[in-house]
Amino acid sequence: MTLAPALNPTSSATTILVLYYSRHGATRKLAELIAQGVESVAGCDARLRTVPAVSTVTEAVEAEVPASGAPYVDADDLLQCHGLALGSPTRFGNMASAMKYFWDGTAPQWLSGTLSGKPAAVFTSTGSLHGGQESTLLTMMLPLLHHGMLLVGLPYTHPELMNTHSGGTPYGASHWAGVNGNQPLSDDSRTLAIALGKRLAETAKQLRRPS
Repeated sequence: MTLAPALNPTSSATTILVLYYSRHGATRKLAELIAQGVESVAGCDARLRTVPAVSTVTEAVEAEVPASGAPYVDADDLLQCHGLALGSPTRFGNMASAMKYFWDGTAPQWLSGTLSGKPAAVFTSTGSLHGGQESTLLTMMLPLLHHGMLLVGLPYTHPELMNTHSGGTPYGASHWAGVNGNQPLSDDSRTLAIALGKRLAETAKQLRRPS
């Protein structure tokens, strides 16, 4: 997976933007597995990006470059990607404020149709097993639908959906991280995250194919 700051719009590679916010690392681990799934498809590249935290203290300013992990997303990442995987931890059954703040600022991309017709998938992590995984995935879909994106989920042809006790839904990949974030990713959750990345990449690649 590449962390380079610029994409080549003339490249033949199909680029999937894996955009996430992670406070304690659980959602980031899912993002990395989804990127692994993306890059298991020949001719597809994953581009990991994150968003800065927001604060109720209006004077607080994040550094332009994160201290660790993926770089911050910018408008070019949205313009040049061929598909999007969007991830956030759950905050009372909804996406985190940092991710919501980012999407609230994408009116220019909405007006220009930057993301219209591109495939998208969603993923999340929660502190409790029934802490709003599915509702968070559904709320993350809403801005993507407004942007005209084509949503990709996980079909029940993946047997892990029927067996999992720790996360994974037909709406997208998920993970029960535990209250302290110390629950490791289960084999089922890992398999489903990789499968979601692969399915998204295959869809984006097919959509790029000349008719």
